[in-house]
Amino acid sequence: MTKIAPAVIVLGENSVPVARKIINVLPGATLYGLAGRTSGVDVSFTNFGETLRELFAEGTPLIGICAAGILIRTLAPMLSDKKQEPPLLAVAEDGSTVVPLLGGLNGVNDLARRIAEVLDVQPAITTTGDIRFRTALLSPPPGYHLANPDDAKKFISDLLAGAQVKLEGTAPWLSNSQLPIDPNGNLTIQVTEHLVIPAPNRLVYHPATIAIALSDLSETSITVDSIQQLLADANLAAASVAGIFAPITIAADPSIQAIANAFNVPIRFFTPNQLENLISQGYSPAQAIAIKATSSSRHLPISPFPHLAIAIAPTPIDPSTIGQPRGRLAIIGTGPGDSKWMSPEVKEILKSATDLVGYKTYINLIGSLADGKQRHESDNREEIARATMALDLAASGRYVAVVSSGDPGIYAMAAAVFEVCDRHPKPEWESIDIHVAPGISAMQAAAAAIGAPLGHDFCAISLSDILKPWSIIEQRIAAAAQADFAIAFYNPVSQERTWQLTEARNILLQYRTPDTPVVLARNLGRPGQMVQVIKLQDLTPDVADMRTVILVGSSQTRTIQHSDGRISVYTPRRYTT
Repeated sequence: MTKIAPAVIVLGENSVPVARKIINVLPGATLYGLAGRTSGVDVSFTNFGETLRELFAEGTPLIGICAAGILIRTLAPMLSDKKQEPPLLAVAEDGSTVVPLLGGLNGVNDLARRIAEVLDVQPAITTTGDIRFRTALLSPPPGYHLANPDDAKKFISDLLAGAQVKLEGTAPWLSNSQLPIDPNGNLTIQVTEHLVIPAPNRLVYHPATIAIALSDLSETSITVDSIQQLLADANLAAASVAGIFAPITIAADPSIQAIANAFNVPIRFFTPNQLENLISQGYSPAQAIAIKATSSSRHLPISPFPHLAIAIAPTPIDPSTIGQPRGRLAIIGTGPGDSKWMSPEVKEILKSATDLVGYKTYINLIGSLADGKQRHESDNREEIARATMALDLAASGRYVAVVSSGDPGIYAMAAAVFEVCDRHPKPEWESIDIHVAPGISAMQAAAAAIGAPLGHDFCAISLSDILKPWSIIEQRIAAAAQADFAIAFYNPVSQERTWQLTEARNILLQYRTPDTPVVLARNLGRPGQMVQVIKLQDLTPDVADMRTVILVGSSQTRTIQHSDGRISVYTPRRYTT
């Protein structure tokens, strides 16, 4: 089931170590820190109240490493419906206390226990039912859904008053609790995937035991409505649906995601090899998928659709252990180097990704966001092999982030990935969800560091002749110079290539004056950053390397010498001749 990952909120640097311990046991959690008082956090904020209220309104579980009082006072005006309140916990700055405050119906006590376990303390749980019965009837564990929470308050009150309860169905979390279970009890807890009319003296839990198997979505009659009707005709509760299961060949069909969203469950996929044996035994593809999902060939309700099957497992299904998710491939740009230039989208991708693929230097730029990921490092010139490996990893169900510095679509890995998909396609790659997340390019960062030299029309040219002949590069430099573009030169020189920059300068001097401003920007956002302005006539190979981006002004580009010694370079938006 889709759930929002928690937010851990700290107000001071002393709280960060405790926050890191908590995040280690909460996959996908985001660390929020007060700007100016915390470092190394995922998100910085300046207004505590606005940030907290916004996250709470979105339903985000909140873990504040601060006094309970500030959390309560901040959120008190928003409290109205306890059924909708996300978990809210206060944790002492030194990790000595974990106090669940809100969200009893949404698992706050279970979350408190997980956090307390990693901090090696006892959670300060005050819910009477939880304490006496060692179980939370209002917030069952994953794999179970309480069908009638409105009846739970009186039910629990009767239990606390001495009533006994009989258990119908199988639920180890209840059998192993300290509930007063008696076969003749006047209260009933029923665990079933079938529809049941609730009553005040009966709690109904639906276990996640139903698998919906789809083998083909070209059959237009298979819709959310038709599946819901099929469940109703079989007297099955939609709340017991554990997941949607399908062959990997239809992973890219948006209809399957729409069905999963309607039931709020994950999708898992099987490869043809995983289904081959069952299909050879005479099962239809949909039946084979249902059997694989439930580890059982029993309880297969008859479906009027040949490409749809519904099966019931003997115990709750954990979809994460079955088949594979749809593979995801994100091609990300980290910006020039400093983490402050990395977009929030890229940071979210890096938090969720399972694998990182890229040049070692670029992977190292992302710092702690690489922790816990599988790293696949390669030489900077192995773009095609790197792209192929990333696609193969994603096809196996991994969430792969291909790491580029700057922007991934500018002389970087985005083009390499799509080139491989185009020229060397594999059928299994068709199922991958490919996404490009932009970054701040080197030329943007260089321009910002000195003013606005790209303020009017400009172009970018790579001086590397490894992937294109020098004759083409010469033509482009001449054309750009004649058209009076400002020019960003990438890959200006390397140990093996030094003469190209001299040739580029000579071409430019045919169209530009010798004193045309040239910006040299090296190691942007990294230790040793250097930005300087020289004249075009002084542009020689010894002033640059592969970590340098060069911006050559147009005929309109101007230099400002400030009284404090600073230099600014800009190209006016108003063009004069």
